[in-house]
Amino acid sequence: MSTVLVTGASGFVGSHVVPELISGGHQVLALVRSGAAGRQVLERLPVAARDRVDVRTGEVNDPAGLGPALAGADGIVHLVALARDRSAGRELNRVNVEGTRNVINAAEAAGIRRLVHLGALGVVDDPRLHYASSKARAEQLVRASALDWTILKPSLMWGERDGFFNIVAGLVRISPGVVPVPGDGRTRFQPLAVSDGAVAIRWSIERPATIGASYDLGGPRYWTYREITQEVLRGMGRRRLVVPVPVPLILLVAGTAEKLRIPFPVATDQLRQLKLDNVGPLGAYEAAFGIAPSEMAGNLGYLARKRRDQEPGRS
Repeated sequence: MSTVLVTGASGFVGSHVVPELISGGHQVLALVRSGAAGRQVLERLPVAARDRVDVRTGEVNDPAGLGPALAGADGIVHLVALARDRSAGRELNRVNVEGTRNVINAAEAAGIRRLVHLGALGVVDDPRLHYASSKARAEQLVRASALDWTILKPSLMWGERDGFFNIVAGLVRISPGVVPVPGDGRTRFQPLAVSDGAVAIRWSIERPATIGASYDLGGPRYWTYREITQEVLRGMGRRRLVVPVPVPLILLVAGTAEKLRIPFPVATDQLRQLKLDNVGPLGAYEAAFGIAPSEMAGNLGYLARKRRDQEPGRS
């Protein structure tokens, strides 16, 4: 048993990692940005498990507050990251890169050596791709540190309270009989169940053999964007016509929405990222962790409920 600080404990991945760590007998220090987020972390857990969590309030971009937050930790699971911004990558850099730098520095100052860092599959340090570049540079910082690090790089993760699949489901709900897919819809992904991602994180904390290793994490098959949209429809029990829409047209609309600060399901940066497949070797997860990852097909029924109703105890 160890005491593990989890950054981003109230987020989508964190909401699955915290109970997984508890199930392994670990004590969790849940780093959150507010009291409300801390209460949410606890409310998602069974009452009997709540005494295994100590909520710590702080931010990865507040170096002064990270020291006290780390007190008593044996290791860190670093999950905090933004997927998009409306500032041409500046906020992505601030949180994903500089936030990671702050966590590494705070760990080294506190004498904490163990770090499991959640990266992302298929990212490259290309300044035209703001998210991918920020995640690639964060990974470079982890590799260059003096910590005993493990890097886990998942493709899209699915599960209750996810981001990507709930965004597609939201488009389905407002669509007038059709649902758009960018371009030809052939960009490939390798969706991984967030529960499998949480297991990989726990096992990485527990297994010294993972130190200094980086793992590509994907599910058991490749899915195109079009196939994912069709599977979302299946999970929701809805029927829609899936219609390809030229990427330049969506870029125009998304760019206008960003300039006007109007909510839009996808960011221009995310659309540019669609030029690249988001896949790794099939079988890599099972080879690394000894179990087969979950099949996504037939398991997106949670999308029939809105994201807010996917919280534990709500229906």
